[in-house]
Amino acid sequence: MRAIAKFLLRNRGFIAFMLCMIVFRSAVADWNVVPTGSMQPTIRIGDRILVDKLAYDVRLPLTHVSLLHLADPQRGDIVVLDSHTARERLVKRVIGLPGDQVAMRGNVLFINGHAARYVTGSYGGIGDDLRDPAHYEIERYGVMNHAIRLSDYRPSPASSFGPVQVPAGRYLLLGDDRDNSMDSRYFGFFPRDEIVGRARHVVASLDPEHHYLPRTDRFAAPLD
Repeated sequence: MRAIAKFLLRNRGFIAFMLCMIVFRSAVADWNVVPTGSMQPTIRIGDRILVDKLAYDVRLPLTHVSLLHLADPQRGDIVVLDSHTARERLVKRVIGLPGDQVAMRGNVLFINGHAARYVTGSYGGIGDDLRDPAHYEIERYGVMNHAIRLSDYRPSPASSFGPVQVPAGRYLLLGDDRDNSMDSRYFGFFPRDEIVGRARHVVASLDPEHHYLPRTDRFAAPLD
């Protein structure tokens, strides 16, 4: 015990720093590495995204217990969640709010009986386009305005669904790469208390297809 006490005393500054960092990353802000393309073109494979953990709640550090409710996710928000059903951390976009009726027909989104509007977009630098050619569209519904990726030859079997009613306290989340995303179409509605924060910016980005060289144009890029 005496040796342990001496060790703690000698390293008390470092230990205090590490504890503060753990609390900060758990309850205030964190960064996540994105290893998959389910949110392309908005989030690229290899992006390091900043997660604002105070966007919706003040939580007890290292738990999902909300000490203070600040706001609720809004349509179009990019959220980070610890999904019990998927058994992993996910990054998806909020599409359906509690009480909404949502449907999709051939990748055309309908919310409360009204279709989203689409215009052609153009995006380069997506490595998956070499193996799976795709086209891009800007999806607009109310204040929601973001790009989606649609495969030319491999449409998702879940490109049509519903209509479904989003239950109270739950959200319908989709990936922006609509034909390559495991989201609410597969896992169902996500509970509010699984959403741990909102992603607002890219911190840094490394390109896994080019020896993990930095993509400096994506450093500090906002996420729409």
